[in-house]
Amino acid sequence: MGEVVIYERRGHVAIITLNRPQALNAISPEMLVRLAEAWTRVRDDPEVRVALVTGAGDKAFCSGADLGRFIPLMSRARPPEDEWDRRVLADRDMLGTGLLRTFDVVKPVIAAINGHAIAGGMELAQGTDLRIASDTAKLGVQEVKWAIFPGGGSTVRLPRQIPYARAMELLLTGDLITAPEALELGFLNRVVPQGEVLPAALELAERIAANGPIAVQAIRRSARACLGRPEADAMQIESEMAAPVFRTEDAREGPLAFMQKRKPVFHGR
Repeated sequence: MGEVVIYERRGHVAIITLNRPQALNAISPEMLVRLAEAWTRVRDDPEVRVALVTGAGDKAFCSGADLGRFIPLMSRARPPEDEWDRRVLADRDMLGTGLLRTFDVVKPVIAAINGHAIAGGMELAQGTDLRIASDTAKLGVQEVKWAIFPGGGSTVRLPRQIPYARAMELLLTGDLITAPEALELGFLNRVVPQGEVLPAALELAERIAANGPIAVQAIRRSARACLGRPEADAMQIESEMAAPVFRTEDAREGPLAFMQKRKPVFHGR
């Protein structure tokens, strides 16, 4: 069957592909472990400046947890059967890491939503910073339809990322919305034809990766840390995040390159 998660690097961009197209890229225990490993690799590799996550095939980005394998394991309806089952049960942070619920990769993450993003797939998308979707994709959190809880962060993140009333409608009905509807709500950055999702996401990733990596990471960290904070507190956080950036070699290189009318060369230091 091959790897259930494919990791590759193109320049400064890491590409993570969920690779179970025959199962609509549903998250199995092995996929969750491999995904957690991939995010750790992104965080720890100094050559990676931006990460991109997508799904194999043209039907689904990720259809959520595998209802036949993953959910029965977590509910103890079936015992662990292999090393992947045992690793998931042994590490209660595995879900938080794999779905970017409690794990910070430090670097910007782009979701190339090539097909439906449902349940855990929608929750993985919520953990990213930028999102480009196919015009045929549908998105939503359907856990409530199966009497289970969307515990990958949806009750926290979705009401912050789209208007509250619409978030509650999606959470409580389990209904799906189209990519154009998600764009209108501000959940997506753009919607493109099916075959253009990955190229558009890569182009965006490469534009970000060309910028000063320390500045990019600090801006991302500040924006996330300041979200929902009182303005005075947020301004203090921003000042604390900004000051170290100005003391870097890259911060000297950027203005110098501008004055010399050349492309800057950033080294992340």
